[in-house]
Amino acid sequence: MRTTLRSARTTRTALTIVTASALALTAAGCGDDGDSSSGGSGKGGHQGATVRLPELDGEKLQVAAVWTGAEQKNFTAVLDEFEKRTGADVGFVPTGDSISTFLGTKIEGGEPPDVAMLPQVGALQQFAEKGWLKPLGGPAKAQLGKNFSRGWQDLGAHDGTQYGVYFKAANKSLVWYNTTAFENAGVSEPKTWKEFLAAARTISDSGVPPVSVGGADGWTLTDWFENVYLSQAGPEKYDRLARHDLPWTDPSVKRALTTLGELFGDRTLIAGGSDRALQTEFPKSVTQTFTGGDAPGAAMVFEGDFVAANIATDTDAKVGTDAKVFPFPAVGGSSPVVSAGDVAVALKGGKGAQALLTFLASTDAAAIWAKAGGYLSPNRKLDPGVYPNAVQRDIAKALISAGDAFRFDMSDQAPASFGGTKGAGEWKALQDFLKNPKDVAGAQRKLEAAAAKAFRN
Repeated sequence: MRTTLRSARTTRTALTIVTASALALTAAGCGDDGDSSSGGSGKGGHQGATVRLPELDGEKLQVAAVWTGAEQKNFTAVLDEFEKRTGADVGFVPTGDSISTFLGTKIEGGEPPDVAMLPQVGALQQFAEKGWLKPLGGPAKAQLGKNFSRGWQDLGAHDGTQYGVYFKAANKSLVWYNTTAFENAGVSEPKTWKEFLAAARTISDSGVPPVSVGGADGWTLTDWFENVYLSQAGPEKYDRLARHDLPWTDPSVKRALTTLGELFGDRTLIAGGSDRALQTEFPKSVTQTFTGGDAPGAAMVFEGDFVAANIATDTDAKVGTDAKVFPFPAVGGSSPVVSAGDVAVALKGGKGAQALLTFLASTDAAAIWAKAGGYLSPNRKLDPGVYPNAVQRDIAKALISAGDAFRFDMSDQAPASFGGTKGAGEWKALQDFLKNPKDVAGAQRKLEAAAAKAFRN
């Protein structure tokens, strides 16, 4: 959600459901036989477990990820269960947003964590090319083959070798709204971009800022652009732009930025205007939308399914009643759905790292976080009933029912210097565009210069 260089020939089929209908919002063990379906009791085989794990008494493991706050807390609960089942001692290492830089430094210094959760498919490709990753062992691959579609398996592979397990996915094409603000303004869920802007203006007239934008975090702005671009330009051009086979000076980019500027350029539609939005981090963009009673800080906030965790943790609003969600409005013929995900990879050899990857590929691990909310699993065997509410169940069902018909977050496919670095590349260019949305040509030049340099390197 929030890569590094990979060549066009290794570009994976990756991830966005392109039809509005796709978003209906309304195991292998470590034993010799590889049979993961039995549970058992005791370490390595808890009663009711779907995957058998080895005993790892006294073994210490480190797991690195970008997650903080509610996400870190919920992932730690997953690691706690792994500890109970194996006897291992697992430590969580926060990396900050620049995870590729963090891990690269650790690897070159000879002290990498055992397992890392990479939020960018490009990072997996680059790390594999450098020889930094360990291939999945038999038990992990068996769980992966049983529980994941071919598309998600391919995203975790490089040149025919399986390295990763996509443990957490994201549907990044959702608009969450304050039901009280909508009711007071007398508006309903918009289906098109034109209806979205009209609803925002009506909400503004009611005295509530319509749209909360977390512009201090550049990755949220890449998501805004990608949804507009995919719906408007279509999947073929989306794929070409993601590979930089299409320059950012292309007319299709101009059209998308101009469309996005209709929102960013109207101070009455953005909570606090562009200046305040550039100082608003993602968590704040959510909380200000769902606090304040009849006078919230905003009526709507765009972002992925993980917004639910922020709502539940940082506000008193209840998802499904006080907070509801609708698909990103159709700019072209249909609503887009941009997905993303965090892939678990082993940076060290050994029994412990492979056992953890096996666990993360199982429904057992996915169910722990799914029950807590703010989580979406690409594991097709996970019972959707474990999600805490109907909203999240419907989002999960939509992702699974899409099968392999998806596209991956564009910025997460790019070199990290362009699509995943704070204060640089696409993040910085789009922040500059939010500040001055009339300068479409200038934004295109900055984006193309940064992309050309990153892909060349």
